[in-house]
Amino acid sequence: MLIVTPPPKPPHQLLAGLVNGDNARQPASQNMEDLMLEVEDLFERQLRIESLLSMSRKLQGELRLRLKSSPQSMLPSHNYVLPTGQERGIYLALEVGGSTLRVALVELHGRSVKQERLRVRRIECSPIDANVRQLRELAFFDWIAARIADMLAMEVNTKMDEPLRMGIAWSFPIDQTSIRSGNVLGMGKGFHCSQFVQGHDLGEIIEQACQRAHLNIRLDAIVNDSSATLLSNAYLDPSTRLAAILGTGINAAVHLPIAALHPSKFGPRLMPRSSEATHVLVNTEFSMFGKSIWPTTRWDEKLNTSHLLPDYQPLEYLIAGGYMGEIVRLILVEATTGAGLFGGHLPPSLLSEYALDTRTLAAIEQDHSASLVSSCILFQERHPSSNPPLYSDMRFIRQVTRSVSRRSSAYFTAGMHALSSLLEDLGGSEPLHDGANHIGIGCDGSVINKYPGYMARCQDLMDQLIGLEGGQVRRRVVLEKTIDSAVVGAGVAGAMAARRDG
Repeated sequence: MLIVTPPPKPPHQLLAGLVNGDNARQPASQNMEDLMLEVEDLFERQLRIESLLSMSRKLQGELRLRLKSSPQSMLPSHNYVLPTGQERGIYLALEVGGSTLRVALVELHGRSVKQERLRVRRIECSPIDANVRQLRELAFFDWIAARIADMLAMEVNTKMDEPLRMGIAWSFPIDQTSIRSGNVLGMGKGFHCSQFVQGHDLGEIIEQACQRAHLNIRLDAIVNDSSATLLSNAYLDPSTRLAAILGTGINAAVHLPIAALHPSKFGPRLMPRSSEATHVLVNTEFSMFGKSIWPTTRWDEKLNTSHLLPDYQPLEYLIAGGYMGEIVRLILVEATTGAGLFGGHLPPSLLSEYALDTRTLAAIEQDHSASLVSSCILFQERHPSSNPPLYSDMRFIRQVTRSVSRRSSAYFTAGMHALSSLLEDLGGSEPLHDGANHIGIGCDGSVINKYPGYMARCQDLMDQLIGLEGGQVRRRVVLEKTIDSAVVGAGVAGAMAARRDG
């Protein structure tokens, strides 16, 4: 039976107990040790480099299959070429997400400039809270236009004699019909305008809202977040051919030969001439891959079966920031009932699904102190209990957290290795500029860029995977951190469209 604790001790009593070694509650050490070893075994025994290479090869087979048949993944965008690095000018960029709107002015100086090749001249963030999501019909887009006007009002040096060119990173489903147009497929997440705008062209909706706000703006490009990240990094590093977003969720984009995709993937669109474009930027919808490939544990299966969409995004459920904390929480619940963690008394907050967030895991994992006092205090603050964690409890939690995050970085790397290998095998990494002997992956998201040691582990594993391939000659794959990639990429996409228009 799961026991929920009464109200917590005051902070001064907690700290005194930690410092003075208050052992009034004795840990059930043997059972916890056994479970900790089992967790380590189940999460890490599949992470030998040979096993990860095997997963990558199986995933490459699934990627090839979905290039030909899947209507939900490996989706070609309307971006066919990558930036030359010669795009210059000032561009308005929007990032419209589920919880935040970001409006920015992006200043491009060109890749040949030795110092500041691009600059986010100004960026303003506005929360998309419940009140904003409840705006009906076109009022949500009028709110966006008002935020654009607010930001531009701060820019006294921005001339509006000619239309200000704009790109937008749109995080909701869209049936894109050109680089600057596409029919909204719905927005979900409590947006009351969703039903009204569904089936209508996003480009027209945005431009008309700007006209009502008396803004002289032209929308030139619509991209998704992973495509924006690739364009952002490719503007600075011409070796970039892939991009990955790993934060709350996961997605990836890759620049592949058009011939690698089945013609049905492109629908009725007018294709560019082969002299104009041979490749296309592909939105992989990478979260959906690997259901039969990734080894799982009983805690993963519990998370999956209780999810609103079981099996829908198998990779995301195993590695993304939105789920790492829940996997750890499920293990802690089992450890409390069966191994005496927290003296058998679960902190009340941990009864709720998804109550343990990735920021807490990151803080605990990077605590290398002998006493783990700071982790104990943090955990007690965020998950209060009258039976605060002992050193043995925190040691268990830290080891579980490490096992979960190590598996996350290993599976992520196997996935990126599969994509980069597919890229090379299909001829997607056409001769790179500037004599580059590597392939760049632009990376953004709170997990890949901010979780302690995560990217370094991924790079080390990637080097090992490429080195293990023996007879196959592969270029080194380099993970590269990007900053503000959605708005920068939207700005770059707008600049590329403007340049094509002459």
